Amino acid sequence: MSMLARNARALVRTVPKSRPYSLVVDAPASQWAQQREAVKHHSVETTTLWRRISLYVCLPGIVATAFWVRNVEAEHSEHVEHVKKEHGGELPPPPDYEYLNRRSKPFPWGPNSLFFNPHVNKDMSA
Repeated sequence: MSMLARNARALVRTVPKSRPYSLVVDAPASQWAQQREAVKHHSVETTTLWRRISLYVCLPGIVATAFWVRNVEAEHSEHVEHVKKEHGGELPPPPDYEYLNRRSKPFPWGPNSLFFNPHVNKDMSA
């Protein structure tokens, strides 16, 4: 057996005298406990803050936005009904410009879009 192999086995068997990756902590346990309590206190305060923000800012904002959207959509619906009344119960056809609804390749499901709605979209099969 070579000398290098014997020395390598001896190095594996020896216990290291110092661990360079370990830290020596000189702080007493009371300081650690104080820091832990400070973190707990901070987390309670932060949780309370975000709960209040959610309840008193976000929820009223969502409700106000919902009412605003409802009003805008009601006005839009009234306008559409007015236009239908002016044109004999149907919406006027959209302009037939050559650059609108251009298809370079046919869709696998047909000429219309995947979520085709005849009340809103132009029927491309005609």
